[in-house]
Amino acid sequence: MQEIFELINKMSPYLLLGFLLAGVLHAFVPSRLYRRYLGGSSFSSVFNAALFGVPLPLCSCGVIPTAMSLRREGASKGATVAFLIATPQTGVDSILATYSLMGLPFAMLRPIAALVTALVGGQLANVFDDKQVADAESVASPTAKHSFWAKIMAAFRYGFFEMIQDIGRWLVVGLVVAGLITVFVPDSFFAMFADNSLLSMLLVLVCAVPMYLCATGSIPIAVALMLKGLSPGTALVLLMAGPAVNVASMLVVGKVLGRRTLLLYLASIVGGAMLFGLGVDYLMPREWFTVPIARMAECCGEQASWFNLVCTILLALLLVNALLHRFLKNDKACECNDESCSVVAESVYYIEGLRCNHCRANAEKAIAALDGVEHAEVDLASGRAVVRGAVSREQVERAVEALGFKLKA
Repeated sequence: MQEIFELINKMSPYLLLGFLLAGVLHAFVPSRLYRRYLGGSSFSSVFNAALFGVPLPLCSCGVIPTAMSLRREGASKGATVAFLIATPQTGVDSILATYSLMGLPFAMLRPIAALVTALVGGQLANVFDDKQVADAESVASPTAKHSFWAKIMAAFRYGFFEMIQDIGRWLVVGLVVAGLITVFVPDSFFAMFADNSLLSMLLVLVCAVPMYLCATGSIPIAVALMLKGLSPGTALVLLMAGPAVNVASMLVVGKVLGRRTLLLYLASIVGGAMLFGLGVDYLMPREWFTVPIARMAECCGEQASWFNLVCTILLALLLVNALLHRFLKNDKACECNDESCSVVAESVYYIEGLRCNHCRANAEKAIAALDGVEHAEVDLASGRAVVRGAVSREQVERAVEALGFKLKA
């Protein structure tokens, strides 16, 4: 428990700042800006998608429906792939958390590696899988104007509630795994990999690619592995490939964008992670990466400052609040004050595959945009979708399947 507390105590100020910046990006940057610059099959659309994706604080599951929504609204296949690769690897929150635990070199390399691999993957999709017709009818989502104060409140709600709901459990899992590695894995276990970076990277890829790792939750695991003797390049492979690929994302990419695009997507991430990892181990001074880790380990033994303790307590309270709401089911029908509610048909569906608030919001938006729908409300915990209006089950099913979800029978 002490190792876990020390890690989160070191990260907590940077995590809180990252969550705040994430909320500001969400509330003040209109989504139409992303859609506007991602159309067409040119390199510029791929570059824009990769550049937009690097700072966005979307986790591996949240990026999938967001990318599919952009695809439905006119983004090219290459731009969609670039967005899928760049976004889950980084984010303002994970970059700051990387700096807090792993130092400036790792914090700089993560966004650079995400950008480069996204550019390569997106351009490969444009060149070798150039079918650019959208898989579903483009939908123009209505945009609402909000006051500055409303945007401030939305930023705080997104950063300190919705986003913590989405990545909080994975952050906890990452910290627990890091603590278990530190306590139970002997240093001699990794001795066989000390002089074989390629073998250690392959082992990390085999373990990390199928499972779910968020960009922030992967940081303490990478730190624990480096403290046990694995190379900085191997840690970078984990930080890149772990958040960018998992079974859920592979299934959705293959279904919506096609098998060829899926292979290009996987080759770009795995190949890029290996090349950057080998570059770190063989072309850069090892001390750039190991010295900050060693200093962090030494600092963990010192008494924590009151500021870090306050941040840790605040983060813990926010985690408990968000996770309680995340797992408390809410099966109540949507509230409606409109007098016409009593005469408009209301249907209830259950959606499979919702994992975060981005999933919920995208599903809700897709259903609400259907002709005949007057109101749609989706509950994340239960997957319950309450739809008011004249719309068929088939229409709702097509809308959610375009995002990678499906309706329960």
